[in-house]
Amino acid sequence: MILSDKTIRKMLDEKSLTVTPLTDEQIQPASVDIRLGNTFSIVDDMPSGVITLDSEIKYKTITADRFLILPGQFVLATTMEYFELPDDLTAFVEGRSSLGRMGLFIQNAGWVDPGFKGEITLELFNANRCAIELTAGRRVGQLVFAKMDEAAKNPYDGKYQGQIGATGSRVFMDKDK
Repeated sequence: MILSDKTIRKMLDEKSLTVTPLTDEQIQPASVDIRLGNTFSIVDDMPSGVITLDSEIKYKTITADRFLILPGQFVLATTMEYFELPDDLTAFVEGRSSLGRMGLFIQNAGWVDPGFKGEITLELFNANRCAIELTAGRRVGQLVFAKMDEAAKNPYDGKYQGQIGATGSRVFMDKDK
């Protein structure tokens, strides 16, 4: 079941769901608008020119209120908001159609697990032939919440729990190598 604005507000008031900072205007009929934070990371050049799943990837991270994403560039960014989801609530990230129509694709692997706490790292790709200027604080998407049939037996407590800022891949930490 997708949560309505009424239920989202109730959960925020009861503090069973945390979204901070949050303005009243961000709460939409069936979602919460997410805004772009001010942390951006790009993959640092690898001497071999190859990224492997077994090695830690190095990133160049900057903090800025404006960031120019070049044509064909991939950048990690973060939400301005910090989230804490209860164990019976999941969410997914949807990019703004208005930005997609400019060639800016916004993802985050699409899913936020129950029990997750932290800022959400966004994966941005500029498919346009022109650079796109990004501005911290601008709406870039929305988080849609879905109530689970019961609380998760094993809520999220993984390698991205508590992340702040644009957080790079930690695939090298996977146990299934």
